Amino acid sequence: MKDFGKVDVVLDEYLKKNKVSRSSLTRNAELQYGQILKYCRNEVQKLDLNILAKLCTVLNCNIEDILKLTRGKLDQ
Repeated sequence: MKDFGKVDVVLDEYLKKNKVSRSSLTRNAELQYGQILKYCRNEVQKLDLNILAKLCTVLNCNIEDILKLTRGKLDQ
């Protein structure tokens, strides 16, 4: 089976690095705490583009600051 890699949400790392609390992000992004928690724990099954846009706008960051691509290895 081919390994295409994976995308991880590294929002919690970004918040810690930039000293932003989950609570303040919840308020400023007008999201529910449970939603933020799922993104912080990398437990999101399907990424919501609108939520990602809110997060990047509120945090004034780029998408690659909160998402990490690990490339797979394709067998030739």
